[in-house]
Amino acid sequence: MKKDSSTESWGNSEMSDEWIQMAQTNPHRIHFIMPFTFQQLGDVSGKVVLDLGCGEGGYSRELARKGAIVSGVDCAENAIKYCKSRADEEQLQITYHVRNSSDLYDVADESLDIVLASMMLMDCEDFEGTIREITRVLKPSGKLFASVCHPCFHTSGGIGRQDKGIDKKVVVSNYYHPTEWEAPLSSGNVKVIWRHRTMEDYIKAFIKCGLTITDLNEPIPTEEQAALSVNIAWMQKIPIFLFWELRK
Repeated sequence: MKKDSSTESWGNSEMSDEWIQMAQTNPHRIHFIMPFTFQQLGDVSGKVVLDLGCGEGGYSRELARKGAIVSGVDCAENAIKYCKSRADEEQLQITYHVRNSSDLYDVADESLDIVLASMMLMDCEDFEGTIREITRVLKPSGKLFASVCHPCFHTSGGIGRQDKGIDKKVVVSNYYHPTEWEAPLSSGNVKVIWRHRTMEDYIKAFIKCGLTITDLNEPIPTEEQAALSVNIAWMQKIPIFLFWELRK
C-alpha cells in the first residue's frame, strides 16, 4: 500500500480498533449519516459498488444485503480483518483490500457503477489523487456519493465551538486557509490527523478530475432523530455534514 500521513495516522492499529468500536455506537453515524446515505443511494441491487474508506464495514455489509456487488477499501489492516470476519459470519460476498484511496491498484478502469466515500474525503492527504482514482474506476455515467464534515461549520484550526448543548454556537475565526491538526475522535483517546479544506477546494478538484455535481444536501434531522440526542437536535440549526452526488 502507498503510505502517507493519512494512512499512517488513521491506519494505525490503536486508531482502527478504537474506530471499530465507536462506529457501531456513534449516534450521528447510525441514526443520521447512514440512513440519509442509503436514502440517496436508492436501489443498489445488481450495482457494482466500491465502499471507499470502509472502516469497520457497516456500509459494505448493508450494501451486500441490498443486493449490490460490493468491494471495500481501507488503509487500516485491523479494520479490513474485522470486515472480512464479519462478512464471513453473515455469509456476505464482499471483497476487501488494504489500499490508499489515492492508489486503487488492481481496480480496473471504468469497472464500477458507484463509489461510496462516506465521511472520508476530508481525511485524505492526497485529496486530488483520490478523486482522480475515483474517476478512473467509475464507468461512464457512474456516480460518486460522498459525505464530509461540513467545511463551513465543522471544528477546524479556524472554526470552533462556544457554549454547550442546544445553545452551542459555531465561531469562525479563519475559514480560508486549509490546515491540519491532531486530535482524538469526539469520544476517543487516540490522536489522528484532521484536515480542513474550503468548499472551493472540494469543488475545483471535482471539476478538474472530470466529475459533475448533480446534487448537494445539507440534511436537517427529523423530529424523531432530534429526540435521540441533543447533539443531533442542534443540527436542526447548523449543518455539520455535507453530502454530494457526482457523475462521471
